[in-house]
Amino acid sequence: MAKRHKLLIFILTIGVFGIINTEMGVIGILPAIAEHFDVSVSKAGLLVSLFALVVAVSGPTMPLLFSGINRKKVMLLVLGVFVLGNIVFIITSNFTVALIARAIPALFHPIYCSLAFSVAAASVSKEEAPKAVSKVFIGVSAGMVVGVPIASFIASITSLQMAMVFFAVVNVIAFIATLLFVPSMPVKERVSYGAQLSVLKKLITWQSIVAVIFLNSAIFGVYSYLAEYLKTVTNVSSTTISFMLVIFGGANIIGNIVAGKLLTKNAIKFVVAFPFVLGTVYIILFLFGHLSVPMAIITLIWGILAGVGGNINQYWIMSSAPEAPDFANGLFLTSANLGTTIGAAIGGLFISEMGTQYVILVGFLSLILSSVSILLRKHMYSPKTNQLAR
Repeated sequence: MAKRHKLLIFILTIGVFGIINTEMGVIGILPAIAEHFDVSVSKAGLLVSLFALVVAVSGPTMPLLFSGINRKKVMLLVLGVFVLGNIVFIITSNFTVALIARAIPALFHPIYCSLAFSVAAASVSKEEAPKAVSKVFIGVSAGMVVGVPIASFIASITSLQMAMVFFAVVNVIAFIATLLFVPSMPVKERVSYGAQLSVLKKLITWQSIVAVIFLNSAIFGVYSYLAEYLKTVTNVSSTTISFMLVIFGGANIIGNIVAGKLLTKNAIKFVVAFPFVLGTVYIILFLFGHLSVPMAIITLIWGILAGVGGNINQYWIMSSAPEAPDFANGLFLTSANLGTTIGAAIGGLFISEMGTQYVILVGFLSLILSSVSILLRKHMYSPKTNQLAR
């Protein structure tokens, strides 16, 4: 039983990696894509921004629509759509067709990710659920930080098409593994659409959504400009910047493992403390970010906390609506994407008005607002949330 559970979690992690890799991996090959389709780099950037926008919009709706169907069939459907989307992208020379080949899989993206978190959590006891989810989150982190350099490397030594083949192959592997090794998972107790939507009537759900939006804004509002910060404030070479980004990515994966253990022990105290710990790191970053060695250490710690933050976000929304897990995970994906968008936009404003060093302010402001929401929820729902945490 333990071996089958580990295999299930591993397949879910590979599946999530394949889907996030398809979303984020193109960042490393945008110049090559622009050249291939004969468009500007900014227009090629639509392949990233449009994908993220579709994910944010479909986050709550698509998991809800597919919540009553056999889990295995839904996962195979989504992975199949991603494989076909990748194949179309590889063979087309028309940029509009390429955009459509990205937008359609993006619609299905939240279904697989929310299912992966729900299935992982349901495969173990309530106490162990955060640990199981944190393992699947390794796929999210790997997709965000490993896929970009791998795709870039493949494109540089072979061709753009081969980099796209890499995305397709990962999804094919996840599809075959799901087909062969994941058992049929019919939905035993189907929750009606109305019952799932009713979680939006609860104040705790909205408090949790607000907290997640601002927590993600605090992390990605600053991280989005890490390369620029390292270049203009720390004053390091492009090679060092690449190395620092790899450090951040590797630390992110460590953060997932740490979060799983800490959320299992005492989730509420851990969530309450998180904004203060990250805020301390940002203060140190503001004071010593111009020095390369301290900056490397800060990047490592910050990367771990970013990995932890993703797990906290998922747990915080999930624990506010445990009666509708698929819908709650969809809300998490939308909230996280909104937080990233808002944080990056405000961070850009601080940079243009005050200078790159002051991008840290978007982190501080977001952490203050997230703390207020977290503490308010803790105060209003303390017995309930503590019961959920156990």
